[in-house]
Amino acid sequence: MLTDLEIKTLIEELYVYHGHDFSGYSAASFRRRIERLYEMDKFENFTEFLSKARSDEAYFNHMIEEITVNVTEMFRDPSFYKILATEILPVLATKPFIRIWHAGCATGEEVYSVAILLKELNLLQRTLLYATDLNPTVIEAAKKGMFSLRNMQQYAENYRMTSGKNDFSEYYTANYGYAKFNKELSDRMVFSQHNLIIDGSFNEFDLIICRNVLIYFDKDFQQTALELFDESLSKLGYLALGSKETIKFSSIQYRYKQHEKEKIWKKMI
Repeated sequence: MLTDLEIKTLIEELYVYHGHDFSGYSAASFRRRIERLYEMDKFENFTEFLSKARSDEAYFNHMIEEITVNVTEMFRDPSFYKILATEILPVLATKPFIRIWHAGCATGEEVYSVAILLKELNLLQRTLLYATDLNPTVIEAAKKGMFSLRNMQQYAENYRMTSGKNDFSEYYTANYGYAKFNKELSDRMVFSQHNLIIDGSFNEFDLIICRNVLIYFDKDFQQTALELFDESLSKLGYLALGSKETIKFSSIQYRYKQHEKEKIWKKMI
């Protein structure tokens, strides 16, 4: 639908006008989502589309919502959370205070999952969870801690597979088709917008979780994000990525040791 030159022009103009660099995103994924947006919003020509994207801040935010990927669920990949609960968080428990960064948090399901693990390990009150995403709309949704009740059965099953200690329903209140998670969990969370490519480090963390985000970046963008994580991670801290992601062949790999079963690396030097 759009030519290669039009896609290239759009990426360049979004960077000039808004400071967001999409040049390193998966080309096929970016094109697919942009063409879907173009068709959905019924633009008559590319010039009209480009003008709207450049000059209308509200429309640009809408565009970000369509471009970024926000598919997530609570305790996704239960084996990962089981290792987190039994092997990683108990090590961090030796620290007087724990800082965790959940980068690319989407609507927050995985952040609340980690908070539940922390509560069950009696670590929640001395932990801060920083949750960031490029998309401001999903950040606002994550702050509310409200998820559809239709998903709770699957989330409860995921939780059970992590060897959760309680009845999952103890962590939320059901109301009008939604599950509102306990304020005790969200009180330990700080939500903000953050761009992994152009924004810098903002704290030192003991655990950084960024799962299934880097797969949408090209190699240069992946390297930029990994260097940011390395800069932000304390010595002997942990970096957790998605099942199809790795730090192999990156400039930071020699400083890390991978967990034998999961995509979790410990920073050794």
